Amino acid sequence: MIGGLLAVILLAPLAAVLGCMLARQPRVAEFLNLAAAIAVLLAVLRLLPLALSGPYTFWNGYLIVDPLGAWVLLSVASVYLLASIYAIGYMRVHKRAERLQRFYALFAGFALTTLSGPLMNNVGVYWIAIELTTLVSTFLVCFELDRESIEAAWKYIVVVSGGISLALLGIIFYYWGGSFHLGPTYDLTWSTLRNVAPQLNPTIALTAFLLVVIGFGTKVGLAPMHTWLPDAHSEAPAPVSAMLSGALLNTAMIGIARFIQVADAARLGSLPRVVVVTIGAFSLFIAALFITRQSGVKRLMAYSSVEHMGVITLGFGFGGPLGVAGALYHMLNHSLNKSLMFFGAGNAMQAYHSKRISRIRRVLSTMPVAGLLWLAGAVAITGAPPFGLFLSELTIMRAGLMGPNAWATFVMLALLIVIFVGFLNHFRAMYFGSNATPELSPRPVPAKFHLSIWCVLPMWMALVPLLLLGLWWPHAISHYFAVIAAQLSSAGAP
Repeated sequence: MIGGLLAVILLAPLAAVLGCMLARQPRVAEFLNLAAAIAVLLAVLRLLPLALSGPYTFWNGYLIVDPLGAWVLLSVASVYLLASIYAIGYMRVHKRAERLQRFYALFAGFALTTLSGPLMNNVGVYWIAIELTTLVSTFLVCFELDRESIEAAWKYIVVVSGGISLALLGIIFYYWGGSFHLGPTYDLTWSTLRNVAPQLNPTIALTAFLLVVIGFGTKVGLAPMHTWLPDAHSEAPAPVSAMLSGALLNTAMIGIARFIQVADAARLGSLPRVVVVTIGAFSLFIAALFITRQSGVKRLMAYSSVEHMGVITLGFGFGGPLGVAGALYHMLNHSLNKSLMFFGAGNAMQAYHSKRISRIRRVLSTMPVAGLLWLAGAVAITGAPPFGLFLSELTIMRAGLMGPNAWATFVMLALLIVIFVGFLNHFRAMYFGSNATPELSPRPVPAKFHLSIWCVLPMWMALVPLLLLGLWWPHAISHYFAVIAAQLSSAGAP
């Protein structure tokens, strides 16, 4: 049963890649990609309860299905479906329609690589999967083929590849340390690394941990390794930006969570978690600085991703049942919310023909329904009730107050307040600001900009569960998080 579901999760996007490459009509390519996204989400939803009794390994131990990986798959699959629906409406007005088959082939390939990461049981193969996400998504970042997008793509691949190289060096250190006890050749699976961790030389183990956190932290977009993220997110097409923020970052974050588990097993003291918590808090600080003074609407969303990756990192850094539960809940909530925000940004850019916040005014009069959904998403993304991110951030702060790094909780609270004020101030200007002065007036647009149902439907599909997850934390999810927390703190396999 599980093997069949894995086949659907991996083969459906692969089939979409091949089908889109052979398709002669853009409409065929877009619906092949959409069909793959629907199949993947249905398979992941069926996989979730089955993964609770895991971990299970497949394909000679190279694939693993466990609750943590399945939860990340849920976040990735949700964004893949939402972004695939939105892409149909957004990309149909693209000025180079003859390139859309290539776009959807790359888009399905990007989904395949992000879905592969959480399923990798071998640490080295997991690194390869993360690097493949970079290679595929680079072509999506520069899909517009203008000067800014090409520059962003180059910056993306150079910075991320440099960081991932450090992660590879850390993995090599782990392998070298384990070779003193397991012999010169062995399978470096997550469970093997966890079991050998108590016997590793502390200096080797700590050095390896710092390298992998910096390396995979670069992919996650944690400060100060975040420099690629604002450019890549702001220059990519809106559905790609949603995938970068809501899917890709989570695929890299699972690696950090698993390596924290290894560091705990290696008995390195409090230093590893202090490092993780400090990086998370610093990411919030950098996000607060740039959000309050931002001028580009998609860069505003990008720095919000830096903020929320910092929040998730704090949750895993604090640890314990509450910290892990808050981080995982925040992961799904952020994926839904950031998809909604990038969809709204894409709609506004099409209506106003500009990325600048100062050029976007009176949004509700231009696109009433989509504008209202975007505004609700803006309130939600700041962590305000009654949406899901409020519950997850509150849970993470409770975990911080109960642990040895309580100082970070107060830093987190202060910076979240700053971000709340700064972020919503930009939306106040876009929705209710005056457009009388020439420098603030938008370019002429219709009184009501017509948006395809494909551009509005996924916004509803993201907002409704986001609201439900804020009003009701299901017991089944609490149980799921408790199982993951127990496995992350256990001495056994992940």
